[in-house]
Amino acid sequence: MWFVFALITAFAWGGADLFYKKGSDSSDRFSHIKIVIIVGLVMGIHGIAYMLITGITFDPMDLVRYFPVSALYILSMTIGYIGLRYLELSIASPVQNSSGAITAILLFIFFTHELGMLEILGIVIITLGVIGIAILEKKAENNALRANSTLIDKKYQIGFIAIIFPILYSLIDGLGTFADAIYLDEMKLISEDGALLAYEFTFFICAVLSFIYLKFIRKEKFNVFKERDKGLAAILETAGQFFYVFAMSSNAIIAAPLIASYSIFSVILSRIFLKEKLSKLQYAVIIVVILGIALLGIADEM
Repeated sequence: MWFVFALITAFAWGGADLFYKKGSDSSDRFSHIKIVIIVGLVMGIHGIAYMLITGITFDPMDLVRYFPVSALYILSMTIGYIGLRYLELSIASPVQNSSGAITAILLFIFFTHELGMLEILGIVIITLGVIGIAILEKKAENNALRANSTLIDKKYQIGFIAIIFPILYSLIDGLGTFADAIYLDEMKLISEDGALLAYEFTFFICAVLSFIYLKFIRKEKFNVFKERDKGLAAILETAGQFFYVFAMSSNAIIAAPLIASYSIFSVILSRIFLKEKLSKLQYAVIIVVILGIALLGIADEM
């Protein structure tokens, strides 16, 4: 069932990426904090509902036990939210999802896993693709600056600096997924339910602290019920997280890069709903990155 769970996660997170982008406001410097608040709120509600429906009990020590994983995930997601304000989803999503390759490398180095030619090829393709996207983004920025008559959308003006955000996301998220593989698959340090609830309640605590900071320290107006796009993103994010822990607990080294292929859904949705336009060369590099991710996902079936 891990394969089905991984596919469901990929589909849910692909949809979440779309609404994250729609809900990101380049003129709002607190946009990423508001997303953290809403995602944490939805995860907290889901965690409580899951306990009530299933009748399971939650050990508060799981919050401490699982905190290193939760912290890496929440930090990477916050960085990703900042980056989406300044970089097209079609570029940001494939770069961020190269974290699956990082996880596969770490699992291969530290645990008894063997990588075949397809896995190695996929990792190399993804790495080169990430570098290629960064170079193309810098070139596009330079061209835009030369064309004085061209009005550049503010959310895409930062260019080369913006690419740092998804790269940082991929590195930190890759470490988080590696830690998750240790906890759930390699060493079985925590149960799937324990990991799910610990992560959701940790995110909820972060949401409460973020709300206090935003509302009472920064004096920023914020109405959760008026943030439709952020709310939909949070719901899809939480749904994906639910299936993610069960996929990772069964076959982490393959599930991680397979789940990372949710960028395929993100790119398709961004074309349909966000009308994002890219050059042919950018399309080619993004396709290469996606193919590299897909190679890692299918290699286990060969």
